[in-house]
Amino acid sequence: MTDHDVVSTDTDVHVSVDALELADEFVAGADAAASPDVAEYALWLGDDALILSQQLGWWIARAPELEEDVALGNIALDLLGHARSLLRYAGTADGRTEDDLAYFRDERDFRSAWIVEQPNGDFAQTIARQLIVSTYMFELYSTLRSSADPTLAAIADKSLKEVDYHRDHAVQWTLRLAGGTDESRDRMLRAVAAMWPYVDELFRDESLSDRLDGIAARPSSLRDGFDAVIAAVSAEAEIIVPEGFISAGGGRRGIHFSTLGYLLAEMQVLARQHPGATW
Repeated sequence: MTDHDVVSTDTDVHVSVDALELADEFVAGADAAASPDVAEYALWLGDDALILSQQLGWWIARAPELEEDVALGNIALDLLGHARSLLRYAGTADGRTEDDLAYFRDERDFRSAWIVEQPNGDFAQTIARQLIVSTYMFELYSTLRSSADPTLAAIADKSLKEVDYHRDHAVQWTLRLAGGTDESRDRMLRAVAAMWPYVDELFRDESLSDRLDGIAARPSSLRDGFDAVIAAVSAEAEIIVPEGFISAGGGRRGIHFSTLGYLLAEMQVLARQHPGATW
């Protein structure tokens, strides 16, 4: 699952740039293996990042303007980097690699929240989903920088700088679409209404939160900061946050939205058809 490879002309040895960056992220945690509970929590966060990265990659060559092809592609690569760090750490609990966890788990073994599993829809729907998730991730990683687990803290510190950009990008597009034409505003309003039922799952405390007190960020503690940002954006964009139906969710327990199986089939097909292949 290497994003970029460069070839050294002096030694003719392939060097993974991302592998080197990942090694730097793990300095704080030395060679410590994650406990089963910490590994489960790392899967929560890593799967969110991985699935959203896969979703955003679909927009390359489909975005409404060339600059957005690049922007969404870069955001997808940032999220893939977060996923690699988190899945690598999760795998230290039982000896699995990041590739094992990404490509050789079945749907019920994933722990992603339903919001990242929502279909891309039109561009406005993708932006609404991105606004919600990036705002949540900003609060999450801001808190995790103080985690008692040094590896999680190091991953959060690096990821926060990138998520800050992701959030700003989503905010600017939300304002642009909501303040644009009648058509763009209508699409943005419908997109927010479609995504909002899946927000609540992100902030539900599971029993794992109690077992990882001081290590994990308690989901419910992140809600106030999230709501404050969304309220400010909604006020400027003149969007009313909808009330009503709230999704049951269940992604943290392996119960997923109907789209995930199709997404995993596409993402995993090459690795499963040619296990162990290199090129």
